[in-house]
Amino acid sequence: MLTHIHVRNLAIVDEIEVELSAGMTTLTGETGAGKSILVDALGLVLGDRADSSVVRHGCERAEISAAFHIQQHPAICCWLTEQELDRDGECQLRRIINREGRTRGYINGQAVPMQSLRELGEQLVDIHGQHEHQSLLRSGVQRQLLDSFGAHQALLEQLAALYNDWKTVNTELQGGFENDAERDARLDLLRYQHQELESLELGSADIKHIDEEHARQANAGRLLESSRQGLEHLDADDAPSASSLLNQTLEELGELAAVDSGLEATVQLLGEAAVLLSESIDSLRQYAERIDIDPQRLQWLEQRIGILHDLARKHRCNPEDLPAVAANIRKELDNIEHADEHREALQARLATLQQDYLDSARQLTAKRTRTAKNFSRKISDAMQTLGMAGGVFSVRIKPRAGKVFSPQGTDDIEFMVSANSGQPLQPMSKVASGGELSRISLSIQVISAGSDTIPTLIFDEVDSGIGGGVAEIVGQQLRALGTERQVLCVTHLPQVAALAHQQLQVSKLSGKDTTRTRIRTMNEEERIDELARMLGGVRITRQTREHAREMLLQGQAPMATAVKRKKPKRAG
Repeated sequence: MLTHIHVRNLAIVDEIEVELSAGMTTLTGETGAGKSILVDALGLVLGDRADSSVVRHGCERAEISAAFHIQQHPAICCWLTEQELDRDGECQLRRIINREGRTRGYINGQAVPMQSLRELGEQLVDIHGQHEHQSLLRSGVQRQLLDSFGAHQALLEQLAALYNDWKTVNTELQGGFENDAERDARLDLLRYQHQELESLELGSADIKHIDEEHARQANAGRLLESSRQGLEHLDADDAPSASSLLNQTLEELGELAAVDSGLEATVQLLGEAAVLLSESIDSLRQYAERIDIDPQRLQWLEQRIGILHDLARKHRCNPEDLPAVAANIRKELDNIEHADEHREALQARLATLQQDYLDSARQLTAKRTRTAKNFSRKISDAMQTLGMAGGVFSVRIKPRAGKVFSPQGTDDIEFMVSANSGQPLQPMSKVASGGELSRISLSIQVISAGSDTIPTLIFDEVDSGIGGGVAEIVGQQLRALGTERQVLCVTHLPQVAALAHQQLQVSKLSGKDTTRTRIRTMNEEERIDELARMLGGVRITRQTREHAREMLLQGQAPMATAVKRKKPKRAG
């Protein structure tokens, strides 16, 4: 879960630091105070797109850091380990955005690309925005929600793999030549290229060996001269050398070690050095004897390297990649020369893949159908508690027109809604009331979030447009969700705020030349004052404060975490 966030020089924030706990946390404050800035900052540290406009005026860069406890989330720990970013169950994220537009990301102190932040962020935090209902109207999002609720990921991955294989084989099967002349021309070219490359009889290791030998031959004179000079310095017969000086020193100190044992360690080290020096001299002498200066060999190597580079330019690759190019040419040549045999094999392979794909697609459709019934029932039940008595939600699954293959299966999925009793089901995109759509969207978000395993859920004013008893029910749903995972909710409703385990107040402080945002954790009395403000506006009366106190006490008292709708008794 998210335990700490630190923001500096972002928008109107100069610096804020917030400690977060488990359960449900609400952020409240005056309109325009910057309640959503914390959510925006989290989005940025999790890899959202950013530009220099988010940097506070007059500052060079914005910085956001966030800390997470992930010991109880093995999938996240495994991802960090695979990326070599693990730090014993800790996860520290950091994002820097410069005024010039440059941005840098870090995970556990190591610089990473934004894609890595996004991949990790998708496993750590799920953000539901106040305009989430707009994306819920898209069929792709509806399909993803249903599949996520039903835990269809393994089958989807299997289906996507089959689809990719089917598409590859189908593309290869559809390929071919317009006429025999085109085929013959391609064959002539491939045969020429094949012969040209095969005549070299080279592998990647051979090319590397040629480069190394050329370097030795080109520098043979220098290598030989330096080796001989080294031998003279180390072991000359007619002049002081390293070997003679070391042996002389060793002999003198060896005699003195008998007088003072303090020299014994030094003598031992010098003795070891003398052995190593002797071995080095022998090795260098043998190396010098092996050096062979061969101008003809050097010329042949240079010609060979020239041919390799010419062929590499022709095939637009590196010289060491030529063996792979030759293998691809052999494969294509073989495919064309044995096209009929290959076509039969491809057709058989395509038929097998198509059948496997259809089998998996039917399994997915069956799972989606079962999931849709449960999902529809839960959303319909939630609608009854959100002021939409008699409303019905249903997921419609039908075969895609033409049975077009796709990585997601062969189903068209559409959310259907009847907002009031007796009205026919209609596509969710045609629901007339924006308030009804917002409440349905909230139900879907809460129930869908409950089926995920992401440890931290953020709801940014998703309760806008509701109030009264419905608002309290929404708060109870979010609090119930907070018993399983961490929930952070930006809200303007006192009914929701009173149900939070922790409440943060966001305020805007305006000076003569600057404006900044402050976020602080409130104690019980401060929460009562804040709830009273949310209830009564500018003028806070004693009665308003007592109402706020009662609301907070009821919100924190042991209570049912979900409102259950009573079943009507059957007649008779």
